[in-house]
Amino acid sequence: MQPNTNTHPLDQAVALRPGADNQFTGSTSDAYQNMVGPFGGVIAATLLNGVLQHPALQGQPVAQTVHFTAPIADGEFLLTARPMRTNRSTQHWLVELIQNDQVAAYATAITAHRRDTWQATDAQFPTVPAAEDVAVSEPPALGWTANYEMRFVDGGFGGPSHPEHPSLSHVWLRDRPDRPLDFTSLSALCDAFFPRIFLRRQERAPIGTVTLTSYFHADADGLRAVGTKPVLGVARGLNYGQGFFDQSAEVWSDSGMLLASSHQMVYFKA
Repeated sequence: MQPNTNTHPLDQAVALRPGADNQFTGSTSDAYQNMVGPFGGVIAATLLNGVLQHPALQGQPVAQTVHFTAPIADGEFLLTARPMRTNRSTQHWLVELIQNDQVAAYATAITAHRRDTWQATDAQFPTVPAAEDVAVSEPPALGWTANYEMRFVDGGFGGPSHPEHPSLSHVWLRDRPDRPLDFTSLSALCDAFFPRIFLRRQERAPIGTVTLTSYFHADADGLRAVGTKPVLGVARGLNYGQGFFDQSAEVWSDSGMLLASSHQMVYFKA
């Protein structure tokens, strides 16, 4: 489940150094900066990496919920990861990112021993052009966006301002430079969608993700089968008002396998 290289910008950004029991140290990455602090997806991936690197890990990631409690400052941080309970098939985790003796972000995660069962997918893979038939887009310069190749089928940002612009996007995504897909990169990709309020209003606004939940539907073998090929992201907003909006997303392989789905609540001023 671990990355094959430690030279990729993502692996450098999520790198952790083991410390005392259940503790790691890490540092933020200039390559994944956002408007305020680091890109939330790389923070989610770092928290998940604390689970993946823990010697007590059992199974593979199934779900992760990240709470962003405060802006994360540039520089070093302490990360603690501990299994709260281990059952026969599932393991439950609490992970905290600490700066200045305060929790700046924390996550609960579930890992599990997956087994062969009946399976079906009610969500439908969209009818879209293949990635190679869609031109590479130049997204807004937000620091972290330079680490992704984005090919928007529709729902890009930068059109005329309009209060009723659709919030739905279909976009082919992959790490830049190429990197084999694994749980770390998939966790980050679940947040690699512009805030839907930007798209809905076609203008920027001060925003900040409050909580992000990601569900991992594929196992490690399924992610390895994707390799470095682009994945299809589908994102839409649901409701906006009283200072918060939510948005959902899906991440699909090019063969039509639903790899992950996510939902987040975002604070905004507008």
